[in-house]
Amino acid sequence: MGRAFEYRRASKEARWDKMSKLFPKLGKAITIAAKEGGTDPEMNPKLRTAIMTAKAQNMPKDNIDAAIKRANGKDSADIKTIFYDGKAAHGVQIIVETATDNPTRTVANIKACFNKNGGEVLPSGSLSFMFSRKAVFETAKPAGDLEELELNLIDGGLSELVESEDGLVIYGEYESFGTLSKAIESAGLEIKKGSLQFVPNTTVALDEAAYIEVEKLIDKLEDDDDVQAVYTNIE
Repeated sequence: MGRAFEYRRASKEARWDKMSKLFPKLGKAITIAAKEGGTDPEMNPKLRTAIMTAKAQNMPKDNIDAAIKRANGKDSADIKTIFYDGKAAHGVQIIVETATDNPTRTVANIKACFNKNGGEVLPSGSLSFMFSRKAVFETAKPAGDLEELELNLIDGGLSELVESEDGLVIYGEYESFGTLSKAIESAGLEIKKGSLQFVPNTTVALDEAAYIEVEKLIDKLEDDDDVQAVYTNIE
């Protein structure tokens, strides 16, 4: 009985800890999207998708509304999206996406993460030819025929459709984010996550020991409050 209680309490604390880190990151994504393209989700596909992503993670509506309102506030004017290039052991390349109102703090934290965990920060733009910027959407599994769905999404900018354990991963070119998100919605698919991501042009395969070594660095980067996403060339 006691052990079961401790396990439930630990699990609950872990969930709360995850949400305490995740919701602010989702909120920043919403604020930045609203700041860039306006606060009307119907006219701003990036904002609409950011809201869908937040809802899929059970982010409360009040938090979402507050994040949208912040786009018109003085605080949001200082939030900037900054990318950092880096490398880890075993040929792993890393691009770190941050949203920050204090670049001095952020770059110091990013450098510390790399230096303390066997990595190194590279000059900005060093990995620009190693990755491609793509519109990437994760959706629930469709009920209909995949070939028909693929044909319907091509006009919206689909470049690749991949089946995953949980559903589909849909890729499109950077410029097709708006049209592809609209095509996915029109096809009746539930968008669980949608964003502009850096997809590696080539990948590296790691054995378990190497992966565990590199994962420590990735985990430390993802734990930072200013980090929105970490992209790697791991297979």
